Parts: sequence; structure tokens; C-alpha cells
Amino acid sequence: MTASSSAKPAVGFIGLGVMGRPMAGHLLDAGYPLTVWGRRPASTAPLAEMGAAVAATPAEVGRRAEIVFTVVTSGSDVKSVVLGEAGLIEGLAPGCVVVDMSTIAPGDAREIAAALAARGIHFLDAPVSGGEQGAIHATLAIMAGGDAAVLERVKPLLLRLGKTVVHIGDNGAGQVAKACNQMIMVAAIQACAEAMHLAAASGVDTSRLREALLGGSAGSRVLEVMGERMAERDFAAGIEARLHHKDFGILLAEAHALGAPLPVAAQVGQQLNALMGQGMGKDDTSSLLRVLEGKG
Repeated sequence: MTASSSAKPAVGFIGLGVMGRPMAGHLLDAGYPLTVWGRRPASTAPLAEMGAAVAATPAEVGRRAEIVFTVVTSGSDVKSVVLGEAGLIEGLAPGCVVVDMSTIAPGDAREIAAALAARGIHFLDAPVSGGEQGAIHATLAIMAGGDAAVLERVKPLLLRLGKTVVHIGDNGAGQVAKACNQMIMVAAIQACAEAMHLAAASGVDTSRLREALLGGSAGSRVLEVMGERMAERDFAAGIEARLHHKDFGILLAEAHALGAPLPVAAQVGQQLNALMGQGMGKDDTSSLLRVLEGKG
């Protein structure tokens, strides 16, 4: 399917969870004709009520759309909806674009890009940072890998979803950037946990500690949000820790393949392993504090 120079392109969206649902809603609100598909039929209902068409398969989404966004959990999930039976590849026409905003391995992104390119279909790996609130408020940071001209073509849509869009490089580069983002962010969460643990062991009020640190050079968004959860002992999931565990598996595997030493990340990865082993994978990643306390 192709769009005229004046009409908004028809858009598809696959992956309607806590991130994808508001993102798809922003595109619908902006006037883009939208077709959606979800593994769970109930996930499509809110968007159908807003005017989106609901497809029976990813292939049907591809037949209806010029640009398709995917936001799913793992590389195998992306491969399934893009390249699998009744996948997007069976419906998309040459010249169409798949924009994957999931967090997957760089190698998976390159493999998917190559398979689509053989059919004349473009692919961008465009993972995001900002979490559920960023998706809701369209303030995501988007880091993109792929052809620069293709990115320019879809940038008006991406700017409906986020406040920054940066072209990192070729396919896979966006996922490398996301791995770096996760490495820094979760290491900061671990640092907050260790600071809170030391303070509590010393008999210091952790809420006052957080307030003091926010005013100095240790101040950060991670300390603001995660430090508050730790001080208030509110470990209900903001972002489930199992997802950060998955992301660290990706980045540590990439580092191993490249022979790139990441000693701090490796230690944080072990703490995430301990968190998972203690059954806290569906809790917030601020539960790294509980790992230190031995309270899993």
C-alpha cells in the first residue's frame, strides 16, 4: 500500500501493552489511519473504540498499512510477528517500512532487516527510553538504526511519540544505544539501592538521605524516582524487573561476543539474577534493595 503525497500514510501497530497502547493512541489522535493487531483480542478494544481497524493477523496489518510499528517483548516475538507464519512480511508491499520499537539484540535487528530487505521492505530498529509515563505523555527518547532517508520519512510519526529522535547508525545501532541506556540506568538503580542500604544500616533516615542527595551532584532522575520507591518501600512494578533482567542478558551477550569487558554491568547483572532467583521478577527494579537486604 502507498499513500498519496497529501494524505497521511496508513499505519499499523502491533504490541498493545503498557507502552504500545498509548503510543498507538497518539498516532490515531494525530489523524493517521490505523490498523492494529494484538495477541490478546481484549488489548485492541480501547483503540477500536477510538476508531482503529482491527486485523485478524499481522499479515493483514501489512496489507492495510504503509508504515507498521511493533512494540513487543523479545527478539523471538519480533521475528514471529514480522517474519513468521501470517507475519507482516506476507502482507507488506515493497517500499513499506517496519519500525520496531522493542528492545531486542542488535543481531536480531540486523537479521530481520536483511530478511525484509530481500523483499524490498525497509526496517528501522528504534527502541525507546522513558517508560510507561514517556509513552503516555509522548516524551520518549527514540534511538534509531537504519537508513537515514527512511528515518526522515517516518520522523513526523516518531515525533508524535517522543520528544527526541536520534539516528545512531545502520540497522542494529539503535539497539546498541538502547543497551547502553539500560546499562547506565540499571547501574544507577543498583547504586541507589546500595546507598539506601548503607544509610539504613547506619541508622540514617533514607527519605532525608534522598532529599539531601537530590540537591547535590548525585541528584538524578533515577534517584528521584527509584530512591523514593526504596525509601517508601513501594516495590509495586513501575517497570517489571524481569524486563531489565532480559535487557541485561542482551547487553552482556553482546559484550561477550565483542570481547568488550563490562565489569560494573556484569556485577549488576548478577544482582538482577539474584532478584529473579528470589521471585521478584514481576516487582519493580527498585527491589534490588531487597536483594541486598536478603528479603526476597
